[in-house]
Amino acid sequence: MPTGKITAAAAGTWTLGDLTVNRIGFGAMRLTGSAAFNLGTPSDRDRVIGVLRRAVELGVNHIDTAAFYFSSLRSANELINRALAPYPDDLVITTKVGPGRDPSGDWLPLARPNQLRGQVEENLRQLGRDHLDVVNLRQHGLDSIAEHFGALAELRDAGLIRHLGISNVRPQHLAQAQAIAPVVCVQNAYGIDNRTSDKTLRACGEQGIAFVPFFAVAGDGREAGGVADNGSVLAIARAHGATPAQVRIAWTLSRGPHVLAIPGTGNPDHLVENVAAGALRLSADELASLE
Repeated sequence: MPTGKITAAAAGTWTLGDLTVNRIGFGAMRLTGSAAFNLGTPSDRDRVIGVLRRAVELGVNHIDTAAFYFSSLRSANELINRALAPYPDDLVITTKVGPGRDPSGDWLPLARPNQLRGQVEENLRQLGRDHLDVVNLRQHGLDSIAEHFGALAELRDAGLIRHLGISNVRPQHLAQAQAIAPVVCVQNAYGIDNRTSDKTLRACGEQGIAFVPFFAVAGDGREAGGVADNGSVLAIARAHGATPAQVRIAWTLSRGPHVLAIPGTGNPDHLVENVAAGALRLSADELASLE
């Protein structure tokens, strides 16, 4: 498929609270080459900064990041700051708290509720912001997220955060959070090969909440990188003159108008292809074959 002049606007828009974003965004995890995510060696710093700037030129106005996206040489937040500050007025930066890593890169236990303010402030410092547009609570192993989410709601009331989301959650977590403060997005692993969040995706659609899949392109490969292939994906890609990644992004967007895509890359050519996938429309038969 032609890619050269297609912008992120081709995918349409959705709202995160009072913030309107194009449904094709950008995930920053791959910018650092972090060993914690099995991403190998980071690409050239200037190249990565160029990719971020090019993304914005192509209409991307939703970037997903985190303070724990770092390697010995790179911090995703600081790369974003270096590339894009002073930030465009319409750029929405979504970050996440809960997980943390020590300076050597080893994972720490999930933050306690009283530790979340420090994580929010670290994101503010790295990004050079006085408030964060959207903060996701990324949970792991909690039966109830009420205490953690309540701590973030207090930071929202204090003006440090504009909107709240949740990540890596089950349907009951969404209900727990919504009882405390409005949730504008849910970020879960989801893709052609992983439908475990179908119920959550539907619940988000019913409540007007953005559903933001991660690992949607990598599939079962997950943090290891690359693009997962199967026969149906490859056949559809050939029929459209598209890449398997473009097919997976188009499938993601087909799941509902509230579904946002955040493919990440440090490769400027792949960036252009990912954005162009917002214009790829799959037929009913093609979608059925991917089921």
